Amino acid sequence: MKVLLDANVLFPTVLREILLACAAAGLFRPLWSPRILEEWARATVKLGPGAEVVARGEIAALSAAWPGAAVTPKDGDLRRLWLPDPDDVHVLAAAVAGSADLIVTLNAKDFPRHVLAEEGLERLDPDQFLLSLHAAAPDAVAASVARVHAEAERLAGEPLPAKALLKRARLPRLGKALARDGALPN
Repeated sequence: MKVLLDANVLFPTVLREILLACAAAGLFRPLWSPRILEEWARATVKLGPGAEVVARGEIAALSAAWPGAAVTPKDGDLRRLWLPDPDDVHVLAAAVAGSADLIVTLNAKDFPRHVLAEEGLERLDPDQFLLSLHAAAPDAVAASVARVHAEAERLAGEPLPAKALLKRARLPRLGKALARDGALPN
């Protein structure tokens, strides 16, 4: 399954790392466009001086790790497609260019399901998407989350409650499902 990841799910670090850990486990193939990566880099400016430089380094590492993930929208698709927010058409066009099965985004209102369906696409928020992966491959998702949680604790230098980490990453339902399975530490 090919999944286009919108900038708003790449920018929060924990969310991005969980999604990419699941992709690395073979649960889906991630896609994005150069413009999506640029939106991520520019969004980090609000974090303060130096944040954009860090983001651009993360983007370079991401691009090296996933060389086939970048897709470039076709000019014809950019002109032909419509969304409520014209600034989001490039995301839909990238999904079409990459033959994606779905778009994972936190921006539901600007990606109406009926418009996406005309292009053979679905839209899910990251919590819904990861829950669907968990239903199909609970051990792989649990292992992916555990790796990201362990790295977050290492970087923080202190224990971090896993369920709270997932909630801050906008993954509360995934946190509940993993807790129910007994797969969520602390």
